Parts: sequence; structure tokens; C-alpha cells
Amino acid sequence: MGNLKRRDFLKTTGAALAATAAQPLLRVKEALPPLHAAPPVRQPIVIASGNGLRATEKAMQLLMQRSDALDAVVAGVNIIEDDPDDITVGYGGLPNEDGVVELDSSVMHGPSHRAGAVAALQKIKNPSLVARTVMERSDHVLLVGKGALRFARAHGFQEMNLLTEKSRKIWLEWKEAMSTKDDWLQPHSLDDRSVGAQLREYARHYGTINCDALDLQGNLSGVTTTSGLAFKIAGRVGDSPIIGAGLYVDNEVGAAGSTGRGESNLVNCSSVIVVEAMRAGKSPEEACLAACRRIVDNLKEARLKNDDGTPAFNVNFYAINTKGEYGGAAIWSGSKFALHDGKENRLLECAYLYKKK
Repeated sequence: MGNLKRRDFLKTTGAALAATAAQPLLRVKEALPPLHAAPPVRQPIVIASGNGLRATEKAMQLLMQRSDALDAVVAGVNIIEDDPDDITVGYGGLPNEDGVVELDSSVMHGPSHRAGAVAALQKIKNPSLVARTVMERSDHVLLVGKGALRFARAHGFQEMNLLTEKSRKIWLEWKEAMSTKDDWLQPHSLDDRSVGAQLREYARHYGTINCDALDLQGNLSGVTTTSGLAFKIAGRVGDSPIIGAGLYVDNEVGAAGSTGRGESNLVNCSSVIVVEAMRAGKSPEEACLAACRRIVDNLKEARLKNDDGTPAFNVNFYAINTKGEYGGAAIWSGSKFALHDGKENRLLECAYLYKKK
């Protein structure tokens, strides 16, 4: 009788343990996706700064062929970097004050959350490709100056003179016109009493392209590339190669990049602010406007303000999220962004804080 009770007890207990053990296993099995499930197919989106229509066109062509978003955006901006007639980036970009072209770029790959960047890079016309090589072939994120050039040479990038005749003439005109107290003079007649800065004010030029994309697999990536502020002090680095300032990507949220006054983005970590605003529920346009407001709210220097207290410069932001929503915003009206939604490649107006008078 005792043995029978013991057998019944063991049988009952064993059944209970088996049932209990099976429950979590069943739950785990139910939570797993099918082993051979196809990756999600999304409608690809490419956004870029207003000078990026050719970049968005090229990037979309690659996205429709199931290319990774980073492959697409880098190939897109390479077109602009290679163009000697474009004075904003790459070959033919406007030089520093010494007449030397120095390039900056960053890339960020959403799925791996890796990034690479170069700054003050001379003699290599595609800094975006070097930035990607830094990401893929080094344990670093940012290389600068001579070190970046040595790294590029080691990986087979060819050196060249980046200063085109067009850019050299623009630089020389600036140098001749910037001061009445040096020995550089513009062409003038015997009757000219004042030659130099008082002849006309030369507008400082910010040249940058940002391009971000959502691919068919639902992944995000971005790139920013630039020749920087025209006639800058040699060695100056703006926001473009700084992750979180001129570019930021979070594959679970969105991607954002910027053009305009880089120093203002550097002190505000603007692109990461855009992404975090999207994480908090703002639309891409609202998030870009929030970054603009942050810059304005933190602006303290009188030399950077107009008489009415508004910023005497512009900054532009471009953003997309994982839903395929997009938007752009700037401090001042008049800015545009390039957008390719798979159906049409077009320029759209940026939202803004202040309307130009």
C-alpha cells in the first residue's frame, strides 16, 4: 500500500513538473520568429539637403535594388564630391584661408550603430568613402589631418589637387577684398581711393550635403560631407564629421543631419537632439524645429545676432523616422530639402522659425 502511494505520488509529481516545464518552453517557442522569414519590406525614403537632388536620385536607384541604406547614401553624395563645379564639397570645394581645400565627412550605419569620420582631410576628393573606411577598417570613429591622410593612402585612396581654377579664383577674390590694411589688392583704377573690404562685403559660404535613407529592410543610415566654411582658419573642424552634431542615426528611431553654421550645432549637439525629439514622439519636422529653437535659446553672443536679437545666420535640419515620415526645418525661411519617396524626386520647403524680410 505504501509502495502504491509512493508510485502514485511520483507519477503525479512527474506529470506536474513536466507540465510546468513545458509552459515556458511553449511561450519561448511562440515568441520566436519563423527561421526563414523574409525581412520586412518598407517603402524606401531618401532625404538630403537642398543641393542633394542628384544624390537622392542615385540613392533611390540603389535602394530599389535592395542595397543597404549606407551604400545608397554614400554613392549619392559621391556624385557631388566628384563634381568640380560644385564648390560646397569634395573636388573644387572652397578652400581655407591659405587656399588649401580641407574636407570633413561622417557616416553612420543604423543596423550596426557604427560610425566613422574624417576631418581636415586634404588631397582626397571623397572624404565620405574614407569615413566609411574608418568605420569598417579601424577601431576608431574619427581621424583628422595628416593621420587621416596617411590612413587613406594606406587603403589605396589616390591623392590629387582639390583646388580647381574656379575655386582658386573665388578664394583669391576673397583674399583681395577682405582688408584695406594688407598688400593684396583687387583690380582698381588710378581714381579708386578705397580698395578691399570697403569695396564690398564678401558673403561667407557654408557648403555641406547631408543625405539619409530608410531602405527596403527598414534600416536607416546617413552621411554628411563638406568642404566646410569657406576661407576658414586652417584646421577648423565644423559639425559635419562629429557624430551627434552634424549627423546621428538610431535604427530604432530615425536619422538626422544638418547644414549651415557648424559651430552652433557643435555646442548644441543638434542632430542627436533631433533624433531624441523623434524618440519622444515628435514628427521629423517638429523635431527639426525643436533643434532650431534650442540653438536660438542658447545663443548669447551679440556678434551673432541681428539688431532685433534674431540669429544672424542659418542652420538647416533634415530628418526621417522608421515609419518613413520625413521633414526639414531651418532657423530662417527660404531653405529647401531634397526628397525621393520612390515615386518622385523633388525639392520641398523647410519649415522655419523666422520669415526673411
